[in-house]
Amino acid sequence: MEKIVVKGGYKLNGEVNISSAKNSVLPIIAASILCGDRCTIDNAPMLEDVFVICDVLKSIGADISIDKEHSKININTGTIISQAEPSSELVRKMRASFLIMGPMLSRFGRVKLSLPGGCNIGSRPIDLHLKGLNALGAKIDLGHGYVEAISKKLIGNKIYLDFPSVGATENIMMAAVLAEGETIIENSAEEPEIEDLADFLNGIGAKIEGAGTGTIKIKGVKDLNGTLHRPIYDRIEAGTYMVAAAITGSKIKINGIDEEHLKPIVAKLTECGVLMEIEGNSVWVDGRNEIKPLDIKTMPYPGFPTDMQPQMMGLLCIAEGTSLITETVFENRFMHISEMKRMGANIKIDGRSAVIEGVKRLTGSEVKATDLRAGAAMILCGLSAEGITEISDIYHVDRGYVQIEEKLRKLGAEIKRVY
Repeated sequence: MEKIVVKGGYKLNGEVNISSAKNSVLPIIAASILCGDRCTIDNAPMLEDVFVICDVLKSIGADISIDKEHSKININTGTIISQAEPSSELVRKMRASFLIMGPMLSRFGRVKLSLPGGCNIGSRPIDLHLKGLNALGAKIDLGHGYVEAISKKLIGNKIYLDFPSVGATENIMMAAVLAEGETIIENSAEEPEIEDLADFLNGIGAKIEGAGTGTIKIKGVKDLNGTLHRPIYDRIEAGTYMVAAAITGSKIKINGIDEEHLKPIVAKLTECGVLMEIEGNSVWVDGRNEIKPLDIKTMPYPGFPTDMQPQMMGLLCIAEGTSLITETVFENRFMHISEMKRMGANIKIDGRSAVIEGVKRLTGSEVKATDLRAGAAMILCGLSAEGITEISDIYHVDRGYVQIEEKLRKLGAEIKRVY
């Protein structure tokens, strides 16, 4: 079993380049189904999740080649078999596989697939996805372990989401691209990745306005074409390296960022006492001051991202005082707390909140990655801990971080992967 081994106590220095956003690339690959043409994704992150979604498309007949050396993915969805059902094993592997539902329904009028899997961080119901597709005219059959949607023709409609779900917004957007008439999604998710998906869809010939706001308008079109797209950077990866600087009391430069997308993370780190200096598409992060305690409440964008909650909790474990983190997005996203306690953290859970009493230092231990972001948090804790930390179940980490140990090693960390 692979592990990541970290020897703590080393300062970081130098620069790190941020990869493209996993959470942008996955829906964009799914959206390529719509055009039935050739699409190229440039500077794609070479991640396990990306390979899985590509395999999902291959299982329904798409022709896909991945150029790992040049970080490029070439997709031809003209070869997809209209009645094909994607591999249930692959769909159950990753929740984002469910994003093929909207494009398949829109292009072929039918889709059947297994219910999705993914990180066990809480219930992520698909009811909003199905509500939206049903509002566009799809007949939904939700069976034991599968869902099927059928429609001779999708018709544009006004859809209000009870919660600004990222996945539901993406699926409805994609389904509406080829629908007849206009679709309006109200209370839509506002994440930068939604805007990036809309840019890709408009690049293949869609007509979408308002992406990145609470109201998205899609005018249905009849024809689409292929395109070349370069996704946005990964703001969660950037945030993780920002915390790496803070938790090790170091100063590093992070390249390839957009200041606008990082505002909630920058605000909280600044409140912690971390100094930030933005230079165009780069940020200097200086964590050499004492870390102060603070309160965090995770919220949909533009609030503080739930995907940064475990990493920030790791930092607050060594803050001078008491911090409070309230998780409002996923009810089961505190599984990393038991692992942090193994390292000497003082954390108590009160419902959907965690009370963190800062300690002087963490101690290296054998821990596991309970999910993707928790795995990153355990690596961060290992960087600051006294002694050696061994993190198992790191396949979670490989789903969302490109060469994390290589990037940290170039910054001066003592980190390696063992088999």
